[in-house]
Amino acid sequence: MLRRMPSPIRPQWIVGPSLSGKTQHLLTAFQNWGVDGMEGAIYPKALVLSAIGDNRLVLSDRLMALTQSKIPFRATTPLGFFEEEVLLFWPLLVKKLERAAQFPVRLRPENEQELAARVWRSQLDEAVGKTGIQAQTLVRRLLDIYQLAAFSETNLEDVATILHQGLGEPSVELVLAPDVIAEMLMTWRSWCLDRGFLNYGILTELYGQHLLPDPHYQLQLPYRIQAIFADDVDEYPPVMRSVFQQVLTYSTAVVCTFNPGGGIRLGLGADPIVMEEMAQDWETVQLRPKSDCCFAVAGEEMLNLITTPLFLPPPIPDCIQTLQTNTRAQLLRQTATMVIESIQSGEVRAQDIAIVAPGFDPISRYALTQMLTGQGIRVNNLNEQRPLTSVPIVRSLLILLTLIYPYLGRLVKPDGIAEMLVVLSPQIDSVRSGLLVDHCFEPHPDRPRLLSSQVFPRWDRLGYDGMNAYEDLIAWIAMQQEQLEARLIANPIVLLDRAIQKFFQGGAHLPFEQISSLRELLDTAQHYWEVDQRLNQSEQESKPQSMTVRSFIQLLRSGAVNANPYPVQAIGQARDAVTIATVFQYRLNRESHRWQFWFDAGGGRWLTGVDALFASPLFLQGWSGRQWGPMDTQAMHERRLERIVRDLLERSGDRVILCHSDLATSGQEQLGPLLSIVNGSIPVINHPVNA
Repeated sequence: MLRRMPSPIRPQWIVGPSLSGKTQHLLTAFQNWGVDGMEGAIYPKALVLSAIGDNRLVLSDRLMALTQSKIPFRATTPLGFFEEEVLLFWPLLVKKLERAAQFPVRLRPENEQELAARVWRSQLDEAVGKTGIQAQTLVRRLLDIYQLAAFSETNLEDVATILHQGLGEPSVELVLAPDVIAEMLMTWRSWCLDRGFLNYGILTELYGQHLLPDPHYQLQLPYRIQAIFADDVDEYPPVMRSVFQQVLTYSTAVVCTFNPGGGIRLGLGADPIVMEEMAQDWETVQLRPKSDCCFAVAGEEMLNLITTPLFLPPPIPDCIQTLQTNTRAQLLRQTATMVIESIQSGEVRAQDIAIVAPGFDPISRYALTQMLTGQGIRVNNLNEQRPLTSVPIVRSLLILLTLIYPYLGRLVKPDGIAEMLVVLSPQIDSVRSGLLVDHCFEPHPDRPRLLSSQVFPRWDRLGYDGMNAYEDLIAWIAMQQEQLEARLIANPIVLLDRAIQKFFQGGAHLPFEQISSLRELLDTAQHYWEVDQRLNQSEQESKPQSMTVRSFIQLLRSGAVNANPYPVQAIGQARDAVTIATVFQYRLNRESHRWQFWFDAGGGRWLTGVDALFASPLFLQGWSGRQWGPMDTQAMHERRLERIVRDLLERSGDRVILCHSDLATSGQEQLGPLLSIVNGSIPVINHPVNA
């Protein structure tokens, strides 16, 4: 018996500002659609889309709770959807593109940066020799251009014209002729496809320009996707518009939410104008903003002061307050003091406070974190982007590799050995590790060694437990070297896993942050060796494994890999913590708090701290086609600042504290775009820190 199909509904366009209930309307639409014939279905016929992975996890949890997991669905992001579809229909694409039938390998950003530099070596050397531009910077800009072209459905053949019109020739930022750039990008695409390598740019291009227009693929869509529920489409690349339009030809149900003041990923591939124009004939649900947020009270006054700054601004409502100091160091201390006093007095809970800024330098983030945790207040550093090698446990495992694999001695430093001994062996403290390095570490360019503790005349100073732990480590390293020479270790991933099992009991008792870092280390290594194996097969060459280990360690030490690049959730993690985040991450994760501290409110980065890919305005539908100049950049920054202020105020509860220091870290006076608002705000009430 055929299951009754849900009746087609008119596509819905749910519009509203932040926290106006758009996602709840989307959930209700999903529930209504599912009840109409989909409840109890075995295979997911609904596609649920979110802008980023963190939002996807939250939306999936809410959907399963609402429907009691009775309605199956497929939850992903736009880029995740492109990847899944390309891999699923890879045989069809191989046939269309007339390529070798080999299973594709995904390139991570650190992989593509390294390989693209290899493919473009001759052009890069010429550009660096003539202009002095860094090769790494040039490679990243070219890869960004490829990605933007793919997201905007622009053919690579048209990239030269766009760059010539938008940047002029020659361009100071690219130093290469537009025709040469287009040729380099096409060479890169061909090189990757010949070897089965896929990155986000190539994946998106394959889907939007080859798979989606294919008649055979289009015939499969109505059977596999009977409804699409897309949240925050103002963050989606224009390729998704083509997907929506295609599925609508089959009477597929489509429900989208849109934030006119969103566009957080504008400059990273999103184009809200394209998505908005798509829904001109859709059924529109207009939602009103919250009435209990700071924007409802003071939003218009603040936006007016941004567009028309005044030296003596009129008073701003009391929900906007200011905390002013002379120097940045004083501002850090007094901001932390106000947060601590407010929490300890019971005026506000830690989970209701967020400290946001356009950008946090490591020192400021560390100082705030230490001052708060020193008073027993937990801190949630939201999506802190720090290099993987900033984690001691990762550094120690990399040092361990250099002691096992040959020809890596030049990567070893005595300080690294001392740290490794402390991290791998809790019985060895920093004093004993220093003694061991001074007397028992033998540097060598090919075979650095840890000698027996007996060569140390005062080995008794190590203590019984410390000496046994050290000797056990030496024995373990010797055993791994023997197995490596006997070819019993397939690759360094096996060795890293053995070390984690041996010295950290598999990571079961480690803090969540360290477990996350170990997981990322193993995942990065797995990808790296998978790419290396494919390269060896395609190039028909075999190189010593120690050379690949050397390249891997150097890649990680360059800071190319972050410690937390994808969404992770701690099991049972407490929510009672102060959030510290950049403005970009705060908005992207759709956070909201009763109190917001806008740190460094008088700084210039509120206007100029753009999170965007190089040349991104040239690939937007709203680009005029004329050469992009300083006035265009200024106008773009001002529009972005207005969206930021509006969005943050809509995500605030009853108070925003503008934290401003007269002098920046450089000692210069701060004259940022929010200074008029700072001057028009009242000092913080009932807190002596501002006296």
